[in-house]
Amino acid sequence: MKKLIAVLLALLIVAVPMFAQGAEEKKPEATSAASESKPVTIEFWTHEDANRQALEDRYIAEFKETHPNVTVNVTRQSSEKLIELIQTAFAAGQGPTMFNLSIEDEYPLIAAGRVAPIDYEAAGYKDAKAVKDAYLAGILDAVTVDGDVYGLPLELTNWSIFINKKVFRDAGLDPEKDYPKTWEDMVEVSKKLVIREGDILVRRGYDFRYGYYLVNNMPMVEQLGGKLISDDGKEAIVGEDAWVKFLTYMQNWGPNGENLGSPTYTAARKLFNKDNNDIAMCSTGMYQEARILKDNPDFYNSGEWMVVPYPKFKNAVKDVAGCYYGHFYMVNADADEATQAAAWSLISYMLSHGEEYLKNVGIIQPTTALMNSDTYKNMPYADVFTKDLERGHIVYYGANSSEIQDLIKTAVEAVMLQGVDPKQAYLQLKASAQEILDEQ
Repeated sequence: MKKLIAVLLALLIVAVPMFAQGAEEKKPEATSAASESKPVTIEFWTHEDANRQALEDRYIAEFKETHPNVTVNVTRQSSEKLIELIQTAFAAGQGPTMFNLSIEDEYPLIAAGRVAPIDYEAAGYKDAKAVKDAYLAGILDAVTVDGDVYGLPLELTNWSIFINKKVFRDAGLDPEKDYPKTWEDMVEVSKKLVIREGDILVRRGYDFRYGYYLVNNMPMVEQLGGKLISDDGKEAIVGEDAWVKFLTYMQNWGPNGENLGSPTYTAARKLFNKDNNDIAMCSTGMYQEARILKDNPDFYNSGEWMVVPYPKFKNAVKDVAGCYYGHFYMVNADADEATQAAAWSLISYMLSHGEEYLKNVGIIQPTTALMNSDTYKNMPYADVFTKDLERGHIVYYGANSSEIQDLIKTAVEAVMLQGVDPKQAYLQLKASAQEILDEQ
């Protein structure tokens, strides 16, 4: 993935020829398999995003004009709920026709043979090489197995820290100078920002993206010298000191410590756009910018928000930012050939509007054309996201990634909510993760 970072930096820092102003938009064309008179029904499951929904509803309507035999039923759920629903549906043999999840939750489905490789003809490509050539180097590695590509990226995302400047000033802080550069700063700054009614937090400084531990929290462990899996792939939860320090930090953060946040509160990202003086900072991606504009245009245009880099510990032995991940469109291997072809044709049509997705939704489809566009380069705080991308790496993905993430969730909630000793939580986490790793 180092090639990806190098390409991104080169595109943003050095003047380069423009290959295109963005992904070429195209009209949907009926493929031989997808245009047959036989009725085809696509069950499309995706996560909620009002901005993206408006575009995709239009794309689907346009697609159906040239594919009158195709019916598309769309199911939208919260990101968290969608993971659970898709895992449950596939386990019962009733998965959707096409869907998208983050790669750490999708890769187990590739490993289990539950999703189909791309139908290159239906998607408008000659072969796997042609698909890869359309994207930045290395970006499809996570969905390539034995030469076949199993997914197309809806988005490549990393998270930095969004800040509400007004909340900082209300607490007597200068957001431009006092924003947290370290995780130790995050505690001290949040202590000045929080407002409580008894033990209840009515305003938080910052809070974590609970549930997304591989993206949001694993880099904290790596900064302290720990690893999720050893380099040889044989040992899980590597580096006792690092893991215990991380779990101790989370325990101190929680309601039985400094009482700065908790998994029991509404996700900070969901509150941020409202500008209701109840959250000062959250971890989220460039897509949040479009959501602020839609949800609260006055706040968006006020200049009262900013984006700053992912913090690191003062004694960090490694400078690592939040992991980046890809949401990939995939197709159910159990669908018949005509339905798979129609699904890949629809996916390809939707993804042919890369610049519109970026401008209206704030998500990056990492094609060479889009990354060379002025549209990308002119996005607010693109430099912050790109520099954090340079410091980060792709999220861990594998046949066991979802299970291991659930184990980290259990460990974090044990120390934060149940008062479990961090050393004991670490030992249980390591034992459980090692058992999963050994079963591969």
